[in-house]
Amino acid sequence: MADNALGRFLRARREATTPPTLHRRRTPGLRRGELADRAGISVEYLTRLERGTDRSPSGQVLSALADALTMTADERVHLYRLIKADTNCAPAPPPPLRSTVHAMLDALEPTAAAVLSPAGDVLASTARFREISGLDDEQNLVRFAFSPRALAHYPDWDQIANDRAAALRAAADLGDHAAATLAFELSITAGAAFSDRYQAAASLPPATGTERWGPHLLVFEMLYLSGEGDHRLMTYFSQH
Repeated sequence: MADNALGRFLRARREATTPPTLHRRRTPGLRRGELADRAGISVEYLTRLERGTDRSPSGQVLSALADALTMTADERVHLYRLIKADTNCAPAPPPPLRSTVHAMLDALEPTAAAVLSPAGDVLASTARFREISGLDDEQNLVRFAFSPRALAHYPDWDQIANDRAAALRAAADLGDHAAATLAFELSITAGAAFSDRYQAAASLPPATGTERWGPHLLVFEMLYLSGEGDHRLMTYFSQH
């Protein structure tokens, strides 16, 4: 991260945040102690973050700071990107799927179906899946579930959010690096809506059940693909 961009951003947001008192001050915004109290961290630690002597805060700390500074969704994403820019540990791209897997998806048309990585990346899908999934340019089901658009797309958002967080937790606990990386990202960008569910996940997500996507009531089935690194085939059938 060049020239302590994270520290500069945190300090700028602190100085732009309205203090709890109306008395005139010589310096703008929140004092370090006030922000540290709001975020539940020490003043010393906040000082190290702003000065750039500590550049590896946890997702929990960054989420607490984002909440304390009432960051917008765009500001949370920017905060995550500042951390990501300082690391060189991006997950390796998944290997290409076998041609027979793509042929299977072609044979499933017009059923909504997709092959997912353990972290929820859509690796391949049918046209029907792309039509009704609501993903548009997003290529990860878990990230989409905790985006602003998901609330309108999923009438039963709370259930789906719980299941998506549980699936990501299960993958991360089994050592999937991409899942752990995404969990860190969402702990910042989605905050408590994700983190509370992720920490509370106590069971595996269902392998079959129902979900509502917009006006569509769907029955889903999950199957693991042999020899494909724990990739899952998800099929969604309309229930009338």
